[in-house]
Amino acid sequence: MFCLQNVYLAKTVPFLFGWLGDRLLGDPAGWPHPVIAFGKVIAYGEKRLNKGRNRALKGGLMAVVLIVAVYFACRVLLNWAFDISEYLYAIFTAIGVFYCLAGKTLIREVKAVFDAVERNTEEGRRQVSRIVGRDTSDLSAQEIRAAALETLAENLSDGVIAPMFWFILLGLPGMMAYKMVNTLDSMIGYKTERYMAFGKTAARIDDVANYIPARITAVLMLLVSGNLKKIRFVQQFGSAHSSPNSGYPESALAAILNCRFGGTHNYFGEAFIKPYIGTNERPFTTGDMTIAANVNNNTELAWGLIVCILSMIIH
Repeated sequence: MFCLQNVYLAKTVPFLFGWLGDRLLGDPAGWPHPVIAFGKVIAYGEKRLNKGRNRALKGGLMAVVLIVAVYFACRVLLNWAFDISEYLYAIFTAIGVFYCLAGKTLIREVKAVFDAVERNTEEGRRQVSRIVGRDTSDLSAQEIRAAALETLAENLSDGVIAPMFWFILLGLPGMMAYKMVNTLDSMIGYKTERYMAFGKTAARIDDVANYIPARITAVLMLLVSGNLKKIRFVQQFGSAHSSPNSGYPESALAAILNCRFGGTHNYFGEAFIKPYIGTNERPFTTGDMTIAANVNNNTELAWGLIVCILSMIIH
């Protein structure tokens, strides 16, 4: 633990610089990114371990080893940096926070989807495939817009609120470990024939890691949009969702937009029927995207300020 006079340097100031860096720059094209490295390691392990017997055991061990390895590797690096200089420690922390957040990039990608689908449906399919895991080859313009909005809400939790939540609890090592958890789930956490056993543990760990952040996200979305009275809507549809977590931010956005999400999605050639969220089936417009982007932005601002305050208290 760092002494009180160093708390601003040790946690709050580096977090603030990293967070503001993401809000200003997003993920600049061509820059190296730790999540890309995480993905390559996961893909390598999956290719070699996801075969033969004991797939659940092998997948579970791989997931746990990778998560623990990232946490302790980050701790060792930060301890080394702090032994040299508090300022070097602060720089490394700020850079790590910057790479763990995806707020600006997420909004930018969703706006690009709406712009693309306005030009033609095929271009919209290609653009939305950049941010969703489902098969997009047969999506209609309405389904493309819905997929983008669902992803915007879900990844507000996964890409912004949850990383900050784990930063409060466990600092940058916890934040980095969470990114490994989330990357594992996004790559092998599907309930398909290929990943059902191998990715089961990774999916369960992700469920636990996102349980509180998903609900914080939903409440904050309603608060910043002046729709807190719709909390029962979120409780009703969020708890009925096939995912224990993603249904909550998606339900919050559905409540704010007075729309309906969900339905049948295809993943790796297999159809999955997801419960509908909301009852008002209506066309989505660019105006919906603008409202959703503003909600994301304001939710991130509110949570970021809360994290700054809490990081000065919890150190």
